[in-house]
Amino acid sequence: MRIKKHKFPGVYVFIDEDGSEKIATKNLVPGQRVYGERLIKFEGEEYRVWNPSRSKLGAAILKGLKHFPIRPGSTVLYLGVASGTTASHVSDIVGWEGKVFGVEFSPRVLRELVPLVEERRNLVPILGDATKPEGYRALVPKVDVIFEDVAQPTQAKILIDNARVFLKSGGYAMISVKSRSIDVTKEPEQVFDEVEKELSEYFKVVERLSLEPYEKDHALFVVRKP
Repeated sequence: MRIKKHKFPGVYVFIDEDGSEKIATKNLVPGQRVYGERLIKFEGEEYRVWNPSRSKLGAAILKGLKHFPIRPGSTVLYLGVASGTTASHVSDIVGWEGKVFGVEFSPRVLRELVPLVEERRNLVPILGDATKPEGYRALVPKVDVIFEDVAQPTQAKILIDNARVFLKSGGYAMISVKSRSIDVTKEPEQVFDEVEKELSEYFKVVERLSLEPYEKDHALFVVRKP
């Protein structure tokens, strides 16, 4: 069993005793589990194994994602933070020098995040509607990266609207697109083509990646703001 650095800063590769490889992040709050994930001690450090079946971003990395703009020290706006499964790994990556602003529409779901952020102080929960970025404009600064995981028919528009307000020029955004949330009558690839066209009207699309088999009918896009 050993841990080695991944090509993306802040991400690690965990090689288990059976030789299988998994990804992990160094635990910013040692001893803290967020979603029942496995904790690994290696050479005096603690790591959290990143479950790709519980995280679309984790799935994308294991699928061979080429562009990963989230790095130590980044300021991130996370749209659809939910109970913090993926956001906690993002929090590990950006570290104490970075910040993750997590927007969630459901008060009930956001309450599950509160115990987590009491110790994980670089993760800021915001009760808000991602379709109305002006509602949390006073709470979020300009950011380096936006990550969106919002299952809405207007997923692409939501990202563009938030990028206009919050994303720095030259900054990156990542969006997990669920085709069935946009149009169940069309084939997923057709939906992804339409989303890519919409995104390209505002961003430069730098990568598109299917999340199969971890997430059915999902794709992850990485885009850059000119």
